[in-house]
Amino acid sequence: MSSSGQPLTSIEICAGAGGQAVGLHNAGFSHRALVEIDKHAAATLKLNVVTNRMWGEEEANECQIFSMDVKDFKPDVEGLDLLAGGVPCPPFSVAGKQLGKDDERDLFPEMLRLVDELNPRAVMIENVAGLVKPFDKFLSYREDIKRALRSMGYVVCGWRLLEAADFGVPQLRPRAILVAIRTDCYRGFDWPKPSGELKTVAQALKETMERRFTDAGRPEGYEKWLKKATEAGTVAPTLVGGSKKHGGADLGPTRAKRAWAALGVNGMGVANEESDPNIERDLGNRDLVTGVPEAKLVGPMLTVEQAAIIQGFPEEWEFAGRKTAQYRQVGNAFPPPVAEAVGRAIKDALERTGDLLDAPDGDLELDGTTCDSGRDTLI
Repeated sequence: MSSSGQPLTSIEICAGAGGQAVGLHNAGFSHRALVEIDKHAAATLKLNVVTNRMWGEEEANECQIFSMDVKDFKPDVEGLDLLAGGVPCPPFSVAGKQLGKDDERDLFPEMLRLVDELNPRAVMIENVAGLVKPFDKFLSYREDIKRALRSMGYVVCGWRLLEAADFGVPQLRPRAILVAIRTDCYRGFDWPKPSGELKTVAQALKETMERRFTDAGRPEGYEKWLKKATEAGTVAPTLVGGSKKHGGADLGPTRAKRAWAALGVNGMGVANEESDPNIERDLGNRDLVTGVPEAKLVGPMLTVEQAAIIQGFPEEWEFAGRKTAQYRQVGNAFPPPVAEAVGRAIKDALERTGDLLDAPDGDLELDGTTCDSGRDTLI
């Protein structure tokens, strides 16, 4: 709660299909606006928040869904607690050209514009690990962002690289997170600690795989899959959303497909949902057997529902659009459990009482220092 006793408020830009929004809602934030340029992702937000009222009547009525370019977003909100966003990752992704601030898709300037206009009590920015690894690639740009936030009156708590698997997500998905707290609200900040429990693909997909194989009359196929996935005993490789310019959805490059094969999953495509009109054909053909026989990737393809489980979405969260559009929304998402963990840490910081603190030396940053889990690093 804020000092007025009301729920903490948030606005999120580049909201995608709602991964970060789900996590922040679970952490105790009430959204006032979600901004997303992709029409399918914006439709997903509207479907769940407004139509299905997943977060209740009050938030359905108060949360505005803007399907628009964030450059055109001109909010009129006072007393905002949190401004959050996962600005586009291609400028910093190891899979791209890594043009950083020279990439026209870089929206950090828009995030900083909104910080200046809205003056929120806290700021949370999410991006790919490539922004902070290798550490010297974008060092000057990271410093520019932090310098800008400090000039606007914020304590920068640093960029921290968090691994999704450390927070109960059955997937290797490192994300770079920046947190900043307004100086007149700063009473300390503690980064979330790893849960200490590893959730494997076998554990995450057991129920849905059993249902799919049972409905297809192939119980022996389920047992075969479960044995292989259990023996692998690990999390999934990083899900990727893919490019709109390059065909349909699959589960990533060759190395990722091999990792999926070790888990008994065919990574050559995405299966049709069980409600699809072609499901009878697909259950006996590619979806539960194999897509490309010569690839020797024998096993079921994932459905969009199962990919969403791998990302940590709640089972009741629905995705708008056709299969490929749905999968891209899932593959590009920020895992809700990670967003929730960081959101709870921010909420705790904003609800602290007592004397204000000065900005600590180094702004909670320990360059190159490995933290508790051995995988998350302050930059």
